[in-house]
Amino acid sequence: VGAFANGLELLADEKDPEMRARCIELLEQSARTSANKLKFFRLAFGSAGGFGELVPPEEAKSAIEGIIGDRAITLNWMIGADPLPKPAVKIVLNLALLLVDALVRGGRLDVGCEKQGADGQGGIEIALHVEAERIFLDADVERILAEGEGATPMTSRTAPAVLVQAVARQSDGTVMLARETPTSLLVGAVLRGRG
Repeated sequence: VGAFANGLELLADEKDPEMRARCIELLEQSARTSANKLKFFRLAFGSAGGFGELVPPEEAKSAIEGIIGDRAITLNWMIGADPLPKPAVKIVLNLALLLVDALVRGGRLDVGCEKQGADGQGGIEIALHVEAERIFLDADVERILAEGEGATPMTSRTAPAVLVQAVARQSDGTVMLARETPTSLLVGAVLRGRG
């Protein structure tokens, strides 16, 4: 919002056509960034209105790409085209948010989700894996993902991890975290309920 206000102020005062074009370019960039964040937050934290109980996985992928933006993070999407229940999408997005923030110097984010059982009634398995030269996952976030909601007090930084645990619990599920190596981390969940 601040970027919009500054851009509009500059645009109102600027007479040079080249500078006006640059101001418009910055406004467009700010609008895209804001729209991407709003889309992500709506799906990750809100009710994801308009989708019913199932969300197309392309929406989740697009939201993650939006928060990655121009960072040096490669997204390896391993989720098929079948719609996913909202609880699974919330877990995927919140874990992705935590992991994207942990990849401060870039890296690779693998996202997978698979329905269990021939008819998908056996639950859903979610796995997110990151590889990077350095992974900076907040220690409190890591404790909450590994031990549960009450492992540390909730803060703005740990809220996505608390939400992951809460959504998993509501879906009769569990959350797991495994530090494979200093440069590799696996987090995920198994949801047994229908959410």
